[in-house]
Amino acid sequence: MLKSNIGWSTDAKSEAAGREAAAKAVVDLVQTKVAFLYTSCENNVDKVLDGAKEELGTAPIIGCTSSGGIIVPDGFISSENGFVGIMAIGDPDTTVGVAGSKKSRSARETGKKVAQKAMENAGRTETPAYFYMVANPGEEEDYLKGIEDVIGRVPFFGGSAADNTVEGNWKIYTNETVFSEGVAVAFFYTDKPMANIYTGAYHETTNSGIITKLEGKRTLQEIDGVPALKKYAEWTGKNVKNLMGGNLLTETILAPLGVKDRLGDLVAIRHPMGGNEDYSMNIGNHLAVNTAVIQMETTVDDLIKSTGKAVKEVNKELDDEVGAYLLVHCGGRKLGIGDRIDEVVAQLKKETKGVPFMTIFTFGEYGVADHGANTCGGLMLSFTGFGK
Repeated sequence: MLKSNIGWSTDAKSEAAGREAAAKAVVDLVQTKVAFLYTSCENNVDKVLDGAKEELGTAPIIGCTSSGGIIVPDGFISSENGFVGIMAIGDPDTTVGVAGSKKSRSARETGKKVAQKAMENAGRTETPAYFYMVANPGEEEDYLKGIEDVIGRVPFFGGSAADNTVEGNWKIYTNETVFSEGVAVAFFYTDKPMANIYTGAYHETTNSGIITKLEGKRTLQEIDGVPALKKYAEWTGKNVKNLMGGNLLTETILAPLGVKDRLGDLVAIRHPMGGNEDYSMNIGNHLAVNTAVIQMETTVDDLIKSTGKAVKEVNKELDDEVGAYLLVHCGGRKLGIGDRIDEVVAQLKKETKGVPFMTIFTFGEYGVADHGANTCGGLMLSFTGFGK
């Protein structure tokens, strides 16, 4: 039977915080198969890991920095001293192989290398049942391609490392390595079910257009032949001057862009991150010319309610007693929710019904919808339940 525990700490000393969180997380676990560890970019990550490993021993560790805090059954955890949160999972019927690496050569080649190492660390040669991924913002889709070059397409979940200021101060880590640019995975070998609900929970508007010009994969230059920023301002009624630079990130939280998957079952949110002088827009994920982009919309009330609804959907999809939840929540959504974050806490505590859970805040979210491809997006929820 799968069992999980949550431990957390806001001790001012990073090593002590790691040790305290890990000691709580391993209580009554006969053997920890994986420890998901999340901390603040304000913490000394190496020291956090040193402290955690004193309690976890050789148990596989994987995680990243979370933007501004975490949510656990005790509430929203954050402090001036930073924070550490750990969800430890034990299950005699599950094997987990963890591996990570800073980027070398290309993102795709790094993904291949990490996938091969994760299988080796699990002592397996076959494809896992599912996997967790964490990468730096920027090339998530390419890391994923490298992983799938090795194992094919199996369900995945996770999110990108985050900091508090979108300045690149994030970290990714495993037992053996800490880095800012690269990828880490946890491959799960088990016959226990997993359910992932991947959603933006935004509403489509009637505003849509064809991407007619890109620079690279993430700079949207034109929609329907019109400079992208001007088209977006036309759609939303916003003043284009107020969308320049970093203003665009906050201005689009409630009205981002979306792209549909090939089946139409998923709208992956594309978060505009910055407005440029040539009226192009920097976007948080890959786009493609001659595909449609849709203006989406929501309210803060709906951002909050969507968290409880997503947990309900996980429970329905899993159709099994849940042993743990890993709830990946976009840091941009948290920014939009602001000081109403305690309402999210209440939603999650109500729907998890006493089962251990960890909520992290990321700068990119990953998941899969009904018979679709593994997908990376922004401003999304990737809520996962593990069956007992």
